[in-house]
Amino acid sequence: MSAKLPPDFGLMAPQVKGLIAAENLPVDFVAVVERWYLPIAARIAQAQTQQAGTLLVSISGAQGSGKSTLTAFLKLLLKAAWQLNTADISLDDFYLTHAERQQLALAEHPLLATRGVPGTHDLALATAVFDQLRQCSASQPCQVPRFDKSVDDRRPAADWMLVDQRVDVILFEGWCNNAPVATADSLREPINRLEAQEDPNGSWRHYVNACLGRYHQALFSQTDLLVYIAIPSFDKVYEWRQLQEQKLAEKAAANTGVMDSVQLSRFIQHYERITRRCLEELPQTADMVLNLNAEHGVDGLLLKPQG
Repeated sequence: MSAKLPPDFGLMAPQVKGLIAAENLPVDFVAVVERWYLPIAARIAQAQTQQAGTLLVSISGAQGSGKSTLTAFLKLLLKAAWQLNTADISLDDFYLTHAERQQLALAEHPLLATRGVPGTHDLALATAVFDQLRQCSASQPCQVPRFDKSVDDRRPAADWMLVDQRVDVILFEGWCNNAPVATADSLREPINRLEAQEDPNGSWRHYVNACLGRYHQALFSQTDLLVYIAIPSFDKVYEWRQLQEQKLAEKAAANTGVMDSVQLSRFIQHYERITRRCLEELPQTADMVLNLNAEHGVDGLLLKPQG
């Protein structure tokens, strides 16, 4: 059985336009959804018909590339066109609490106080939630944690997302999802000021790399389809991540936790090594690659043959 493109995108247009407005996107973004996002949704729907249980779709891409935006529209399209129930999850929501990261920084390395890299997530919580989602139903609901970046901490359990229906597709987005593990030799030399000044002996980056290997075993190995959003170069990360900070500042009641330009530059250096490796390797291994241009528009979509 194969999933075909919906015969009339216009039937979904009102819902799509509503989400565009909610996300503060330009009105002509509807063309992006129809031309680029809809084929991705169709591939996911087709794969789901061939899956005995819940399909896990990993959505990977650099900071600011648009993972959350793509995820939101895929969720809408899959429900509107194929009546598929989805659970949208971010790797960010499994960050260790602020207090736990402070303890980790004391025990392992000071740089681990900063959220982001492998090792700063609660891997046991993530695997437990994934297992629960595969069994989820109205009679057996489950909760998905939520992280509040404006205060750099996990939200109280009372604010977690409740899922109380069968889950056909898990849309799992994260900046380092399915990132390749590095060789020991490649970790020898620092690649930016942060590594040179705050990790001169490489102990932090070796710890992070070892943790990334455990992420593959526990989480990434469950991936049924990998979608990678390819940015034109690492240089765009700072510019696009800065836009995210501006949106966060607009939503936050106060500017607590919102980074200025100096803080943001240092923050992104934590991500640089893995992000560059993803840019080099994930376009070759992903099932679908959405290529972006320097203006944050889409240049093309590569759908690799199934099987």
